[in-house]
Amino acid sequence: MPRKLSLAVLALSALSLWAFPGIAEKPVPPVLDFKMKSLAGQEVDLKKYQGDVVLIVNTASKCGLTPQYKGLQMLHDAYHGRGLTILGFPANNFSGQEPGTDAQIGEFCQKNYGVKFDMFSKISVKGDDTAPLYKFLTEPATNPKFSGDIRWNFEKFLIGRDGQVIARFAPPVAPDSKEVLAAVEAALAQK
Repeated sequence: MPRKLSLAVLALSALSLWAFPGIAEKPVPPVLDFKMKSLAGQEVDLKKYQGDVVLIVNTASKCGLTPQYKGLQMLHDAYHGRGLTILGFPANNFSGQEPGTDAQIGEFCQKNYGVKFDMFSKISVKGDDTAPLYKFLTEPATNPKFSGDIRWNFEKFLIGRDGQVIARFAPPVAPDSKEVLAAVEAALAQK
C-alpha cells in the first residue's frame, strides 16, 4: 500500500474512533469467551451474546425436570425482545437422561416444547471431560461467587449484561418461578 494511502487509512481509523467512541470493540467477558457447537453442528462464538442478559442451562430430554423446557421457552417468548438470551446445553451426565444425538435432541425439543432459544451440541458438564464453559462456571478461581459442581439437569446460571455471573439457580427452581423472573427483570433493567 502506498505510504500516502496507508496514512490516510490510519487517519480515518483514528478519526472514526474519536468521532464514534462506541465503535471500538469492547473486551469479551470471560464467560462468553468460548466457541461452542450448535445442535446443527455450526461453531458459535458466544461473544455474539455480549451485552445480552444470558441464562445458561444444562438440559436433558428424559428427566423429571424436562418439562422446564416449557418455562424456558416462556421466558424466551416474554423477554427475548428485551435482551434475554437462553442457551441450552444438553448433557448426559446424570443417570443417562440425555442419550440422544444432537439431531434427536433438536427434534424432541421442537416437537414437544416448540423450543426457539439457542440449543447447543451435547456436552459434559461434570467430570474429567467437562466442557471449558462449564469449567469456567463451576471453578472457584473463575466464578468464586457461584462455583461448585453441577448437581443435576437444569441448573441455571444468569449472566448480566456486563458479562458477570449474577445468579445461580438449583435444578428444581423452575425457569418461570418468581425467583428467576425477579432476577431476569432486575438484570434486564441494567443498561
